Amino acid sequence: MENKRLIAPSILSADFADLKNQIKLIEKADLIHCDVMDGHFVPNLTFGMKMVEDLKKFAARPLDVHLMISNPEKYIKRFIDAGADFLTFHIEAANDIDTCLDMIKQAKIKGGIAISPDTDINLITRYIDKCDIVVLMSVYPGFGGQKFIEKSLQRLTALKKIKDKINPSCLIQVDGGVTKQNAKTIFDHGADILVAGNAVFGATDPNKAIEELKNQN
Repeated sequence: MENKRLIAPSILSADFADLKNQIKLIEKADLIHCDVMDGHFVPNLTFGMKMVEDLKKFAARPLDVHLMISNPEKYIKRFIDAGADFLTFHIEAANDIDTCLDMIKQAKIKGGIAISPDTDINLITRYIDKCDIVVLMSVYPGFGGQKFIEKSLQRLTALKKIKDKINPSCLIQVDGGVTKQNAKTIFDHGADILVAGNAVFGATDPNKAIEELKNQN
């Protein structure tokens, strides 16, 4: 199956004091990526259910909520209730991965697993049949603005082989260090969705930046 070319701007790079207007600047986005960090699984704190609930009131695109938190099973239902349209959690953080995936599936929203740069990509094999999406981290989770880790391209190729064999409809999202310079290469290696923070919100024209990320030749 041919990969899609979707862009999910990360609000981690937006101006939180003007978030409603910042969201209006990215009307060409396919998803709005929301990084939830707990200061425990990752060394940073961002926001929780209330932010997702408030975003849902005015966001014109689906909310793509990425839980970078310990014990995600405790919070999955609350983020679903807050309005997540896509919900992913880290394979390294969950005590019961199958239960987490089942909770998301039962809520009839899209969901799946995120995997950090040093985690064996083959661990995905056991769970990918239950995933609508897998998030391949191409930086270490916790902070925006990091440089793309080049070995992520080989990991992306390996992940695409796994999903094409077991669950071809599963989407692959690559998160971290995405720029106008490397977007085409990442798409060509099998990504369906690119998460971009600074590359979008740091641009003079965020909508133009989204189009450029999608259409690099």
